[in-house]
Amino acid sequence: MSLRSRDRRRTGRTPAVLRSVPAAKSDGQETIQHGARTSSAANWRIVSFLIVVLLSAVLFVFFWADVFYIHSISVGGLHYTTKEEVFALTGIANMHVFWVDPVEVRQAILRSPTVADAQVIVGWPPNMVQIVVEEREPAFVWEQAGVATWIDLQGRVMRQREDRPDLVRVVAENSIEGPIGPNTQLEDSIVSGTLQLHALFPDLPFLRYDPIKGLGFQDIRGWQAWFGVGTDMPEKISIYNGIINNLLSRGIQPGEVNVVNPDAPYYSAAWGR
Repeated sequence: MSLRSRDRRRTGRTPAVLRSVPAAKSDGQETIQHGARTSSAANWRIVSFLIVVLLSAVLFVFFWADVFYIHSISVGGLHYTTKEEVFALTGIANMHVFWVDPVEVRQAILRSPTVADAQVIVGWPPNMVQIVVEEREPAFVWEQAGVATWIDLQGRVMRQREDRPDLVRVVAENSIEGPIGPNTQLEDSIVSGTLQLHALFPDLPFLRYDPIKGLGFQDIRGWQAWFGVGTDMPEKISIYNGIINNLLSRGIQPGEVNVVNPDAPYYSAAWGR
């Protein structure tokens, strides 16, 4: 009996061992995890779709909204030039800010003879384009064929913006036809000679310029004086004063004194011997 009982006990244990309850739970867990993955993938698709829609809306606003098109600019450093002139030089009116190239805008502004340098900054509204301009300073006034222009230290022609009594005026002789062009640049020798003569004779109302005789002036004592061009005006003035003193001491009134070549100056007498 004991053997049969043992057999029965063994037989009774066997089904308990064969029941795979944990296995059933494991199958249930796998089903739940699979469902979670499917739901997560669907959520990411929705998020991706919303991101695409949002970016599309941003691009639409960016390229179609009028606020991103250039209708005005901010300009600093102006004294002679106006904001409207600088804006016209840029060539970016009604252009989308995305297409504005700061390098190209700067080069366009530098075409103005009044502008020495410019800094261009492109950003976001409201001041999408900001420009800081450095203007050239006039050195003297050049009057030719009745038209007055400014000349800077490099001899570049500038538009005369206002009356500057502090600047010496150079009147070109009638032998020069037509006004000086905006893209013209005077020789350095003319610029340096003008400034030196003005420093030596600051009270002269104006200087004269002749293509052959160079720079000169009407002496208040009644004759013409010519000195050519260049940086040796102090030497020429010293020679000029020596000639004048000699002539006047001899009772000779000169009509013209020419010191264009300091090694060979000459004069013409108005009267006297």
